[in-house]
Amino acid sequence: MPPSTADEKLLDSHYRREWKTKDAWRALRILSEFVEGFDTLADLPPAVSVFGSARSKPDSPECEMAAGLGAALAEAGYAVITGGGPGVMEAANRGATEAGGMSVGLGIELPFEQGLNDWVDVGIDFRYFFVRKTMFVKYAQAFVVLPGGFGTLDELFEAITLVQTKKVTRFPVVLMGSGYWSGLLSWMREALLEDGKISVADLDLIHVTDDVAEAVRFIVQADATLADTGRK
Repeated sequence: MPPSTADEKLLDSHYRREWKTKDAWRALRILSEFVEGFDTLADLPPAVSVFGSARSKPDSPECEMAAGLGAALAEAGYAVITGGGPGVMEAANRGATEAGGMSVGLGIELPFEQGLNDWVDVGIDFRYFFVRKTMFVKYAQAFVVLPGGFGTLDELFEAITLVQTKKVTRFPVVLMGSGYWSGLLSWMREALLEDGKISVADLDLIHVTDDVAEAVRFIVQADATLADTGRK
């Protein structure tokens, strides 16, 4: 893996003079990544994107929860999409695969990353974050977010923003690990809501639970409701 990435070279202002010689070719590479993603994932069954830390240990509570979640989603008929890395992502992929479901990994080029985990059935490696993010949203009926760091928070808030602004049809955003997320949720209520930066309805976009069965049931019910209204 090179010390710099394709995203860095595209976005770093120090490379802006390259637009005459290189950015046009980068645009074609970006297009090719979209085409590869659309072509590879077009025939997926209904799917759920699962996010969480790559740094979580296999015996951590969140990894055990992710494995159970992956299995339960597979049994409910959903493919499981993760970032394809270790930790929570690997646990969710493993749970889905062991339960006989389809396990998808969408990897990303990073200087310190390690490739897709061994439980991925369908895998794509992306150079560009924004292409990868499109695939997480386009092919998911729901997002489930387990404990994680900056990358996990990025995916969480992007999902909420897309639903809030009606850029996507409303779909479930589930937080698992209520103790982990309690501080963030309190801050959102006390700082954002009280200061008028968000509304009560915005907080209702998030469903919090520690129970795998409840999370899957919530997703299935929301999916059925959307189907009944003809908005899918």
